[in-house]
Amino acid sequence: MATPHEASLARDVLARLESPRGALAVEQDGGRLVPVPPAIGKVLQQVLEVMSRGGTVTIGSVPEVLTTSTAAGILGISRPTLMKMINEGKIPSHKVGTHHRLKADDVYAALRARRARERAAFLELLELEGAED
Repeated sequence: MATPHEASLARDVLARLESPRGALAVEQDGGRLVPVPPAIGKVLQQVLEVMSRGGTVTIGSVPEVLTTSTAAGILGISRPTLMKMINEGKIPSHKVGTHHRLKADDVYAALRARRARERAAFLELLELEGAED
């Protein structure tokens, strides 16, 4: 969890990034500034946003190949539901002996696709609600 001082520092950095000339850079020995690539900058900005609210940021790594239990946890579904998706061909997997394994990239692609469907359904509901007024 970010301390109040760290949250304040994060808010200060975010305020500077919102200015027209705001950009993330790393200072090397000798004072030379090296710009942070935009994709990495976006991740760092998300970390700063969480910290600015006093939140906790956890960084970890995910193996390239996942067990069905781990994949189900990432997807926020039960293992039996994941097995049904695998058997229906909705998410690719391969077998190691008698056990299914999934590529992390495939699991995260399925998660992004589900979130996109959920977002589209929510927007459709908002449109329907607006049409009723």
